[in-house]
Amino acid sequence: MVEKKRSKPSQIFTITSTFFTFSLLLLPQSLYAITDPSDVQALQNIYSSLNNPSQLSGWKSSGGDPCGESWKGVSCAGSAVVGIQISGLRLTGTMGYLLSSLLSLTTMDLSNNNIHDTIPYQLPPNITYLNLASNDISGSLPYSLFNMVSLDYLNVSHNTLSQSIGDFFANLGNLSVLDLSFNNLTGVLPNSFSSLSNLSTLYLQNNQLSGPVDVLTGLPITNLNIANNHFSGWIPQEFKSIPNLIIGGNSFDNGPAPPPPPYTSPPPGRSHNNRNHTATLNPSQGNEGQASPPDRNNKRSLTVGPIVGIVMGSILMALCAILAIVFCLWKFSKGKAEKRSTLEGSLGSLSVGTDKAAKKEMQEQRGQTVTPITNLKPLPPAEKLMGERIHGKNGSGKRPKSPITAISYTVATLQTATNSFSQECLIGEGFLGRVYRAEFPNGKVMAVKKIDSAALSLQEEDNFLEAVSNMSRLRHSNIVTLLGYCVEHGQRLLVYEYVGNGTLHDILHFTDDESKILTWNARVRVALGTARALEYLHEVCLPSVVHRNFKSTNILLDEELNPHLSDCGLAALTPNTERQVSTQMLGSFGYSAPEFAMSGLYTVKSDVYSFGVVMLELLTGRKPLDSSRIRSEQSLVRWATPQLHDIDALAKMVDPALNGMYPAKSLSRFADVIALCLQPEPEFRPPMSEVVQALVRLMQRASVIKRRSSDETGFSYRIPDHEAPDISF
Repeated sequence: MVEKKRSKPSQIFTITSTFFTFSLLLLPQSLYAITDPSDVQALQNIYSSLNNPSQLSGWKSSGGDPCGESWKGVSCAGSAVVGIQISGLRLTGTMGYLLSSLLSLTTMDLSNNNIHDTIPYQLPPNITYLNLASNDISGSLPYSLFNMVSLDYLNVSHNTLSQSIGDFFANLGNLSVLDLSFNNLTGVLPNSFSSLSNLSTLYLQNNQLSGPVDVLTGLPITNLNIANNHFSGWIPQEFKSIPNLIIGGNSFDNGPAPPPPPYTSPPPGRSHNNRNHTATLNPSQGNEGQASPPDRNNKRSLTVGPIVGIVMGSILMALCAILAIVFCLWKFSKGKAEKRSTLEGSLGSLSVGTDKAAKKEMQEQRGQTVTPITNLKPLPPAEKLMGERIHGKNGSGKRPKSPITAISYTVATLQTATNSFSQECLIGEGFLGRVYRAEFPNGKVMAVKKIDSAALSLQEEDNFLEAVSNMSRLRHSNIVTLLGYCVEHGQRLLVYEYVGNGTLHDILHFTDDESKILTWNARVRVALGTARALEYLHEVCLPSVVHRNFKSTNILLDEELNPHLSDCGLAALTPNTERQVSTQMLGSFGYSAPEFAMSGLYTVKSDVYSFGVVMLELLTGRKPLDSSRIRSEQSLVRWATPQLHDIDALAKMVDPALNGMYPAKSLSRFADVIALCLQPEPEFRPPMSEVVQALVRLMQRASVIKRRSSDETGFSYRIPDHEAPDISF
């Protein structure tokens, strides 16, 4: 039998002290995080949004210290995260919604991955290098780029960006490289491109861009590729000086650019060429109408006659000048005397007039302070606007405060496309007019809203073009895009992109086809998409755009059941609240916030309330007002809100069409968001950015639950994989 050898007390002490010393060395780093807490939270959100990928070694969805633990691709300066470089790691998911918290971040490279969804609206504000190339990013460029004044490099090439390039480059004077190539961008180049005073490289190839490229002249570009687009017009002469130029695959006109129009004024500070004028007036001098050089030796070329004429003319001009001065002095002294007598006669009434003027000004200011927000007109983000009256053949009107990016159509063209606005093409009707399906000769289908002239007052007709200008600049993947307009022969028409899968209202309340019943996942998708649309209107546009008519009939669904919010910006043309409300607006009452019903005031928080009502529709499958139900259940909000925090009652409220196919925890969190939006007091309702974050977290948790085993899911019913919520947001 072999006896085990026991350790000596001295050996035990040595081992214990070594372990204790090593623990003390590790203690500060493990207990005290050195990274800024807001940066940690933002990185945790990015990690969760990217589906917690194993490729990002060291990253955590909760806890951790990015700077102290050297998270993969994260670089720091002190306690601040200054760089995120995680390119080519086959990452999936989205970029999260807390990027704006990374205040010290200057470099961000997420290129060559499989990241999808749209670019977040709020990006790191002080970033200088942003590379999102070669992903699956859709939507459009965010307006928050306007405030990223330090941006030097921007690359979003090889994605699926669509719509037009926003006009928000006025502050990006430091931008030197801009790569938007290999996307699906449409429309014309924005005017603010002319402000890119340091731009050296511009890649726009392989898009659907159109119009002229004159806005690029005068920029210090050395590398320009605009091939394979639909650009037209003449190629600017300035392009000849660009060392690396590729312009093939466009529709440019052949031949040199036309010369400038004749008789243009010379630039300020440049003198006229007097010799040319002399040649024109005296063609006899010199050959071919050219003036011969003056002969300096011919000093006696002027005869006595011309000299006498010059002297007499000078004397006459001097006498006229003296008489003019005497006359002006006489008029001035006479006017001064009359003014003095008038002033003396009116001194007694001066104080009375001043008081009246002051009272009038005070009344005007008081009247302005109580102007209801219902008259708020949407304006394009971060643009200085100027108004100017113009007079046209259709009567007076206001020139829009900024250029209209939408296409101008004629009435004849729209009549042909809608078969003379026939009943067969009618697809909808609202209080501003009817909507028709329009098919154009090139095969493109659009929707035309024919505004009823009786719905607009004279003042609103004058503001029509201004509203069109503002609406044409709203660019968001969940907002129906205004493509064109028509102001001709007293007609007012709006041309929108066509979204042909019906409205949310019809699918929820009138569909009998079981294949078209919205699954729980689709309903959350619709809620999140429309929440993002309102977030864009309220918090990205400057000033905020109030929708004022948010309801399920204004939410259009495409073939993939993605939501598109319509009628954005039409609040500028909506009848005032003090007018008699037509029967066509009665359907909006079920969505109206309490403050609107009591005072007629409508704000962004009123939109939040209406959004909560739509979420209730998605949850219950019921209409906001339904007279066919018993009296206590006719008002959806009044019936549902007391039950939103009761688990048992909540389960009974769910739309029966779902057949119990929904996650219980997801349902409860969905109801919590509804309860917040339907707060009676506007100040207690959350901003739409918080609603978006809550819905994104709901989807992320649902995805985490899906990856767990079946006994940990927390689902009230088993859901097939193709029905389970995803995180494609």
